[in-house]
Amino acid sequence: MTKLSFGAHPYLLGFDQLERLVERTAKSGSDAYPPYNIEQSASDAFRITLAVAGFAEGDLAITMEDRALVIRGRQAEETGERVFLHRGIAARAFQRSFVLAEGVEVAGAGLENGLLHIDLKRAQPDPVVQTIPIRRR
Repeated sequence: MTKLSFGAHPYLLGFDQLERLVERTAKSGSDAYPPYNIEQSASDAFRITLAVAGFAEGDLAITMEDRALVIRGRQAEETGERVFLHRGIAARAFQRSFVLAEGVEVAGAGLENGLLHIDLKRAQPDPVVQTIPIRRR
């Protein structure tokens, strides 16, 4: 039996990039750090919230890389005489990626009480009706 590729389906012309996007998303790491929530805040808006306790604004970077929202966190090395008897608070560097659909843009980001909020907005395209003339050959 032949497996029909998603992008090769006869009714889905030009969607081969979508198949690559799904494969790319599936390959992303399954690391659970830092924990995050994704919520729909309006019909065309979303919010990603990451728990980044202990990270300051300068320790965090948010970038867009080829339709992927990438959040990185790295705390500066501690230089001091601290001796931990138990270290249960994770302070490791992280990178978390979210693939955004075409038309979804970052509206803003904020850090509040150890939570990094990233607001996303989906641009509503103007409905376009186009008439295609039929030529005689």
